[in-house]
Amino acid sequence: MIAPADLAHCEASIRTGSYSFHAASRLLPGRVRDPALALYAFCRMTDDSVDLTQDKAAAVLTLGERLDLIYRGTPRNAPADRAFAAVVEQFDMPRTLPEALLEGMAWDAMGRRYETLSGVYAYSARVAAAVGVMMAVLMRVRCPHALARACDLGVAMQLSNISRDVGEDAREGRFYLPTDWMADAGIDVEAFLADPKPTKPIRRMIKHLLSDANRLYFRSEPGVAELPFACRPGIYAARHIYCGIGREIARANYDSITRRAVTTKGQKIGWLIWSTMQTLAASAMPRSAVLYGKPLPECAYLVEAAAERLPSDNPWGEGRAGEIIAVLAQLKAHKQARHGAALAQDERRAI
Repeated sequence: MIAPADLAHCEASIRTGSYSFHAASRLLPGRVRDPALALYAFCRMTDDSVDLTQDKAAAVLTLGERLDLIYRGTPRNAPADRAFAAVVEQFDMPRTLPEALLEGMAWDAMGRRYETLSGVYAYSARVAAAVGVMMAVLMRVRCPHALARACDLGVAMQLSNISRDVGEDAREGRFYLPTDWMADAGIDVEAFLADPKPTKPIRRMIKHLLSDANRLYFRSEPGVAELPFACRPGIYAARHIYCGIGREIARANYDSITRRAVTTKGQKIGWLIWSTMQTLAASAMPRSAVLYGKPLPECAYLVEAAAERLPSDNPWGEGRAGEIIAVLAQLKAHKQARHGAALAQDERRAI
């Protein structure tokens, strides 16, 4: 079980670092809310560890070591690590899921860009859909159809985040829109990053991405009805709060370069009330055929990992350990190459 002091620390970090999730979490039953706070606090800690440092590669590699300690049952002496270790043990959390999050951060540390929308989905699967599947595990849901819809919701939320942060990301040298969209519009990515402006083609791309997010939000809804009844209002609330970000961007004529979309406390309260009503209405509806649709191809491995249980004596946990090790090795080589290039440049200057 999570120690009360560690749980209090996790809740405090979420209250200040993730307003949307903290609002939605109020509707979750305590048996799910507490481990969910621990999960999101760990995710928040990993985000901050990478975002708030210049040496992002080193930060991701350190996170890999911390995750390994957690799965060995000897977490680092820090509240988020201890709390997440308790969650891993209590819920038999498949290691593939937090490793997917780590892989997404490794991609960020390498400055990876995504040529197609499928590439953006693959990134979103790691940094968001994996969290959605972990939430389902906390609810003791392992049905592959429900997990597939959890992935849809996670990807939709990440597309909303990407759409909201286009300008902020550009000013930090990050870019998540499909680069083939930029090529089709005749826009050079580097030129955009040097001087980001809400031109008509850029606003059209943001609109397109939000349209795809809305499609996935609607596709996710039948999966919510497969969750425990007491958990449904909180997940519906998260769905509406994040979707509301997209509506605010639309009201700004899809300009997320010069402004950042925010939702008000009043709007959040309204969505919380609506989510409770929707839960009651949905419980009387027949199952949708959408529930049985296949997961996005980019998310299929997450569903497979959570829907199947491997023997606990497997030293690497479930699924794609070899691929994760390869990505981390690639990240380490990338870091060493940059360090070597910097040393060579210093030597040339000395001469």
